[in-house]
Amino acid sequence: MDESVLINFIKTNVPNVPIDEQSLLLIAKQFEEKNLHKDEYLLKEGKISGYYFLAKGFLRVFTFDTDGNEVTTYFYSQNRIVFDAASFFLKRPSSEYIQAMTDCTVYSTNFEKLNKLFHSVAAFREFGRQMIVNEFVAYKQRTLSMINQSAEERYLKLIETNNDVFQYAHLNHIASYLGISERTLNRIRQNATKK
Repeated sequence: MDESVLINFIKTNVPNVPIDEQSLLLIAKQFEEKNLHKDEYLLKEGKISGYYFLAKGFLRVFTFDTDGNEVTTYFYSQNRIVFDAASFFLKRPSSEYIQAMTDCTVYSTNFEKLNKLFHSVAAFREFGRQMIVNEFVAYKQRTLSMINQSAEERYLKLIETNNDVFQYAHLNHIASYLGISERTLNRIRQNATKK
């Protein structure tokens, strides 16, 4: 396992909190490397989520609506923490799938190991707090965007904040993430290129 990627990510996300090399190695040892092939699942509905660091690749999170249609709820590019919070913290079966859109390398741990790290390494506790705050803010912004932004505004924001989506995800996945049909997405894209 190449621990340096995970260690550098932790250092970068708690720059104002001193953390020694011994603690960083202790943290890294609690994670296991896992390689996924394109289209393979990191998490399936009904399973308990782990806590994952996406070191390389691109992931899509989705569920099914009441009519059985796939609805993409999130995209993750590399150097992100990925997990189903309700499943992980409450130890409930997940209602979502996490699928690799490319070959991926992730580092995973479970609730017990993560909890032990939070109690024994103060800097990691700060890291965990920062990751949860970041994800909550992203979730809140996404929820509000579905209410107070037009489909075109959401599309332009996605280009600005996560342009990798257009390289790795299928248009139908992007459309469902934006809450629109694929046809509407095509129209928005055509209009955007004319501007």
